[in-house]
Amino acid sequence: MNAFIWCKTQIVCLLLLGYVGIQFIREGNQLNQLTKKIRCNRIFDSFFIVTEVTVFFDGFTACTVNYLDELPRYVNLLGHLGMFVSYEIYVMLLFWYWVSATVGIPKRKWIKAAYLLPGLATVLLTSFFIPELKILQGIYTNYSMGISVYICFGSVFVYCILTIVMILAKHRYISGKKKDGLFTTLLFIIIILLIQIMFPEALVSCIAATMVTISIYLNMENPAVHGLEHYQNEMVMGFATLVENKDDNTGGHIRRSSAYAVLIAKNLRKNRKYRALITKDYINNLEQSAPMHDIGKIGIPDVILQKPGKLTREEFEKMKEHPVIGGKIIQDTFGHLLDGEYENMAYQVALYHHEKWNGKGYPTGISGEEIPLCARIMAVADVFDAVSSKRCYRDAMPLEECFQIIINGRGTDFDSDIVDAFMLSSERIGDIIRESRNAAE
Repeated sequence: MNAFIWCKTQIVCLLLLGYVGIQFIREGNQLNQLTKKIRCNRIFDSFFIVTEVTVFFDGFTACTVNYLDELPRYVNLLGHLGMFVSYEIYVMLLFWYWVSATVGIPKRKWIKAAYLLPGLATVLLTSFFIPELKILQGIYTNYSMGISVYICFGSVFVYCILTIVMILAKHRYISGKKKDGLFTTLLFIIIILLIQIMFPEALVSCIAATMVTISIYLNMENPAVHGLEHYQNEMVMGFATLVENKDDNTGGHIRRSSAYAVLIAKNLRKNRKYRALITKDYINNLEQSAPMHDIGKIGIPDVILQKPGKLTREEFEKMKEHPVIGGKIIQDTFGHLLDGEYENMAYQVALYHHEKWNGKGYPTGISGEEIPLCARIMAVADVFDAVSSKRCYRDAMPLEECFQIIINGRGTDFDSDIVDAFMLSSERIGDIIRESRNAAE
């Protein structure tokens, strides 16, 4: 019975994690049925499992240190080895999760190695020094002390420093919600770490591990929240499709142009000039914002949208109002439904996607880098799909001619960097066009 007294905190933490785990699986299955695809975040799944293992070993050692006369020393040492190593892996996976969720997993192998090296080094050092572990007698309970303990604390400290460096380096490109989550996680871990260092027999590390994991689940990985986001995205896509049909264009313009925009953004990220700006969140927001670029056409009369010939000057002036109408619709109608950064990008894409690099576009006539990057990307994607698709007043142009139109606009109509990024995916873009045309036949 006394064993349960020594590890009562860890038992409560394991029960909480078990409940959250059951909810995670149940709601995840519901989300899979809703979206018709399997949710997969292996980093968080691994992180959650490691948390449970960590808390188990924490509870196990909380008992064994108080039964030194009844248990062989190797049982205590193996229990502590499991606890220290699992805590070090937990901290490493926590850092890796936040990197993945904010700026994305780095492509360069040496950067990945640099991120993993402190965790791997501390695991090896802890294992080497575990035989020298000492068990000290406290006022309320025994506790462990030694080089392995200091190495474990050092691992937490190193990854906290790495996280702070990442925040400072990328703070302009991390969403407010994720930035709050990062700061909350750091603050909580640092407070618990200081308590554990000043009062070593407190054994409160398991509380930090449990609460941080549950917090990430509730704020970042909760399938119920993802389900709401899915409904929101479906609503936006449905509204955009309604506008597309009003334009007498049922050939999937919004899906193709959105795909082109994402391809451009991913290629731009290879350019050092844009590497810091185009984060994982940026690409996700662009993918969700792109379908709303022509949403303002809902305010344009059908006789203009569906006219099977060249527009008159007055009709074209009326058509040029749709970016302003679209921006206002997003602010007035979708503003309270969308995340702040997502809403801002959707507004910029809708308002500025007809601006030109040389300042001869509309509705504001801004030029160069005054045009938001997302709108400059959308401009290339939109024009290419417009000329490569069949419209009510003409047939689709040959694919080679469509690419040439984009190339001819480099540095005048379009940002040169974006045209270059677009052409890097010309083969994949050609496949998308051919697949779309074959499906329409």
